[in-house]
Amino acid sequence: MPDSYAVDLRGKAAVVTGSGRGLGLAYALALARAGAGVVVNDVDEAAAEQAVKTITQAGGRAVAEVAAVGTGEAADRLVARAVEEFGRLDVMVTNAGILRDRVLWKMTDDDFDAVVTTHLRGTFTCARAAAVRMREQGEGGSLILVGSPAGQRGNFGQTNYAAAKAGIAAMVRTWSMELARADITVNAIVPVAATAMTETIPAFAPYIEAMKEGQPLPDFLRKGEGFGTADDCAALVPFLASGYARDVTGQCVGIGGDRLALWSHPQEASVAYADGGWTPETIAAAWHTSVGSAPEPVGIPAPKILGA
Repeated sequence: MPDSYAVDLRGKAAVVTGSGRGLGLAYALALARAGAGVVVNDVDEAAAEQAVKTITQAGGRAVAEVAAVGTGEAADRLVARAVEEFGRLDVMVTNAGILRDRVLWKMTDDDFDAVVTTHLRGTFTCARAAAVRMREQGEGGSLILVGSPAGQRGNFGQTNYAAAKAGIAAMVRTWSMELARADITVNAIVPVAATAMTETIPAFAPYIEAMKEGQPLPDFLRKGEGFGTADDCAALVPFLASGYARDVTGQCVGIGGDRLALWSHPQEASVAYADGGWTPETIAAAWHTSVGSAPEPVGIPAPKILGA
């Protein structure tokens, strides 16, 4: 790679929520390697401190702030910690999340509220606090929200999670317009990686176990499914935080394994017209031969596992 494309975040400061382990830790490490000071956030104090140790032992700069995201108070604490330690805030990565998977008729109010509070409200409060600080600084910044294929297509048993992630995609589009004049970019990453959650998918499980034993993931997973490690997903974060992405905003970008992709925004797939407007009867007569002739698919496509 030419030196002119080196991503340099020295002098920048970032907050990464839910970064004690997994994808969040990979994002924090990638930002630190690029030179940014990082506030590591997690609800698990031991995990947060270990993450900071990992980053600093690798030559990076990091501090821990233990808090459960969701409230405005927690978001303000994270921003204040970045300013206290590094003098500023340039990047907010809203990664923190939990799962409470249930089918609709078994999902409780608490199951729904807990996931929406962490993912959707946590993204909102942290992005709001960051936007306030970045606008005060007057030097732009980057909001990097974390989406999911479930938010793009839906996923069985994940009413709460899919709804929250779909809401995050809508926030990206809205905030990119609202913050454009302040030179604050807003994008979502849509990662696919071997994590504690994907280990439970039967089709992936044997390959993840083999990977843990030092075997590489096969190409049909890394390329065909865009499935790899957390580190494979992390490169997108410092890029979006860098000067090379100052014209990238309002986008949902997928990454995983060897694959980088741009997700489309919702739009009308087909249109039909009726002079004078529609009635229930004319819709019924026209549906299957016009707008309803090719229904949109739902759900995350099943992995195409060789030999299955």
